[in-house]
Amino acid sequence: MKYMLLIYSDEACWTEDERTACMLKSMETCDELSAEGKLIDSAPLYSVKAATSVRLRSGQRQITDGPFAETTEQLGGYYLIDVEHLDEAIAIASRLPPVEKGTVEIRPLFPLPERPVD
Repeated sequence: MKYMLLIYSDEACWTEDERTACMLKSMETCDELSAEGKLIDSAPLYSVKAATSVRLRSGQRQITDGPFAETTEQLGGYYLIDVEHLDEAIAIASRLPPVEKGTVEIRPLFPLPERPVD
């Protein structure tokens, strides 16, 4: 089963040293998951200040700077994993350094039907 682990935290809660340590530990975790054949992809995101949100309302496109919702925690990165079951995804999420200051949301990926190749 494929799961996306979405990393949320308040961007202001990290010092530069903490952020660097978190990135290094996260890279170690990626290496471990990759060696186990469980990591599909992972990446940190730029600050929420770099976000652009798009909405379509009454046929009109609305483009705004910033995240899509008002919240104290911002989406800061993701892991895309392929594991046997939710319990394994929970165990991996519990190992990620950002879980100590924020939230790791686990979402299963909805499988799409095969599309015919032209």
